[in-house]
Order: sequence, then C-alpha cells, then structure tokens
Amino acid sequence: MPTVHILFENESWMPPLRAALEARGLPWVEHVVTGGPLDLSSTPPEGVYVNRMSPSAHTRDHQGGVTFLRQALGHLEDSGRRVINGRRAFELETSKVAQDLALRRAGIRAPRTVAVVGGADVIVDAARTFDGPFLTKHNQGGKGLGVRLFESVDALREHLHGSEFVNSPDGVLLLQQYVPPAQPFITRVEIVGGVFQYAIKSSTEAGFELCPAVECAPGDAFCPVGDSGRFALREDLTADDPLVRAYVRLMRQNSIDVAGIEFVEDSGGVRYTYDINANTNFNADVERQHGLNGMGAIARLVERELAVLRTAAAA
Repeated sequence: MPTVHILFENESWMPPLRAALEARGLPWVEHVVTGGPLDLSSTPPEGVYVNRMSPSAHTRDHQGGVTFLRQALGHLEDSGRRVINGRRAFELETSKVAQDLALRRAGIRAPRTVAVVGGADVIVDAARTFDGPFLTKHNQGGKGLGVRLFESVDALREHLHGSEFVNSPDGVLLLQQYVPPAQPFITRVEIVGGVFQYAIKSSTEAGFELCPAVECAPGDAFCPVGDSGRFALREDLTADDPLVRAYVRLMRQNSIDVAGIEFVEDSGGVRYTYDINANTNFNADVERQHGLNGMGAIARLVERELAVLRTAAAA
C-alpha cells in the first residue's frame, strides 16, 4: 500500500513532523538526501512524497542534496508520484530570483531587486543604482543568510573586501531596496494546502535572520535568531485579507503546497512581499500559547493525499 516518504537533510527539523504524522497514525519512511546515484530507469515506490529539503543545506555541507533533489523531484513527478512541495515549489525555494518573478507575475508588490553575478566591482556598480539604503541577500538562502543592511555603497565595498563576506552558494547575490518598516517587525503568513493557518510578527530589532523554528536558536551557528520573544502571533491578519488571498492564488499558480510568505509594511501602509519559504517551519512557543499546530495541518494534508492514492490502489 502507498506510504509517506519524507525527503530531508536536517535532522533537527524532523521531530515535529514525526510527532504530527504519528498522531494521525500515518506510516512513513525517511530518506536523508545529501547526494548519490539516481537511476532514471527505476520506478519510485508508491506513496506521497514530502519535500523537506532546506535551501540552507550548504551550511551543513549538504549542498549536494539540493543539487540531487532538483533532479530527483523531476523523476518522481514524471513517474506520476504526488510530491508535496514538488519541482516548481523547490525551484522557488532555492531561487529568490524565481520568487521575485513569481510575485510580480501574480501582481504582488515586491521591493526593487537586482541579481548580480560577478566580483566586488560588479556588485558595487549595481549598488550605485539604488537611492537610499539597500540589502544584500543570497539567492539560495534560508534563515536570512547573507542578509545585511547597507546605508552606502562605500560600506558595501568595505564589506565585500572583508573576511565576513560570503556569497550565495550558487554565486548569485541579490541587492534589494530596503523598505523601512512602520513598526520594527516583519510579518510571516503561514499557508498549508491553500488554507491560511496564522500570521506571526518577527522583530527586526536584533537583525534579519528570522527563521521561526525553535531549533534555530542561540548556540546554533547557522541560525542566530535570538530569543523566542522575537516572535508573536499577529491576530489582526485573517484569511480574508486581500494580500493573504493573493498569496493563496500565488501558491496555487506555482504548485506550492506549504509556505511561509513574508512581507514588510512601510509608514504609508504599503506592503512589500520579499520572501517565499516553501519549506516552512513553525514556532512552537507561539503555537503553544495560541493552540495552533502548523505541522498538524501538514500531516492532515499528507493524510488526504494518501487517502486518494489508497482509494485508487484499492479500485
């Protein structure tokens, strides 16, 4: 009978998903994806595949898993397998260039963004086209990797020639218009299976690395997000909000099953969307305080998809 197949590389993200699957009595098999052979003539096992590969995998020496999974997802989908956050979602997850283009196609406002491939001189020349402060970002990021705020081109030049500069693993660095928030936080909207779950506020006062997972905490060198007090439920944002509805349409258009989408609101009330986290995590502290369960929603989505396959197999 069809089962659930989890594709992942980060063990610290797995306990909440395992607990959610176990709570619903679902069988699953785990596949650690860090590279290896892919027999294109083989037939993948029946079941529902859940893509939990992180775009920050390179920080754990697992960039080979990102490269491998790009090919494997195509093989799975061409073989007729149901993949939650499949090939198209993963393209967006690992490319902020692709995210920006998708947002603009959907009519969702995004900050001005320039993608740069090249050395320091090329990056500096591109930065000169910005009026006012700007951010750098990794094209393949996650957890806010590579996000820095610069007030001037000279400050950027000094950073590029310093020891702390690290480029995106794919060699594409983004320069992006900085949108000063009306209040010192960004908003992250969680959507699963086309259904709005909730929105959280993430404080920007201590920096921009804003992964909400409890696992990303002080002491984890790859996700220094500060204390859990940086995250709080945003109760004024609902499923009826026009921007939330636009996000649901965007996800449908791009075959994204699960995402946390982030925006910032300026002093004039204009909202700019700048990040689509197709491999979302949930903040356990916020969920515990408000009786929410994002991973439970993912498990219910998996259960529904598995039921479809089992009905077809029994017919």
